[in-house]
Amino acid sequence: MNCPKCRSGETRVIDSREGADGRSVRRRRECEGCQFRFTTFERIEESLPLVVKKDGTREAFDRNKILSGLRKACEKRPVNVDQMEAVTRDIETVFIESGEKEVSSEAIGEIVIDRLQGLDQVAYIRFASVYRAFSDVSQFIDTLKSLVSTTEATAPTLPKGNRGALSDPRKASGKNTQQDLFGGGRNAAKRGK
Repeated sequence: MNCPKCRSGETRVIDSREGADGRSVRRRRECEGCQFRFTTFERIEESLPLVVKKDGTREAFDRNKILSGLRKACEKRPVNVDQMEAVTRDIETVFIESGEKEVSSEAIGEIVIDRLQGLDQVAYIRFASVYRAFSDVSQFIDTLKSLVSTTEATAPTLPKGNRGALSDPRKASGKNTQQDLFGGGRNAAKRGK
């Protein structure tokens, strides 16, 4: 292994540890020439499929491209590097286990979008807007509506007796019912409704 600083081929391993995923080894190395320390990772070379791009060209599956896209989408979001690594590993595993020789770049993009939707909704919208190349605002709005309806469908519901007290503190005190707040109710006749 050559030193990234001075390019010397004289380096030694000073520490080795199993990676968090159990499928890699992390090694700390030190250059014997300049004493620069650096980290390398050793991974099992697994049979990943070729990626068929939109123009029909083929290239090797590159996990760093997925990770780079995730980093851009998750920039300034509460998503840490470990979470992005886990998503990348998950996507890689999906294609290793599929046994496919080739996979379309669209299939990879859709899996990334799917994983981002569960990880961070803003990152999901960022990635989807670039990946799906929205041509106008209506496509963007449609994606937002889909996200909102999915979120509402999976949101936890509270028991009927507790909803009002948590959503509006005035209801907890017995003042103002939902009808009073949104029309109708006791005071509707006074307001001319």
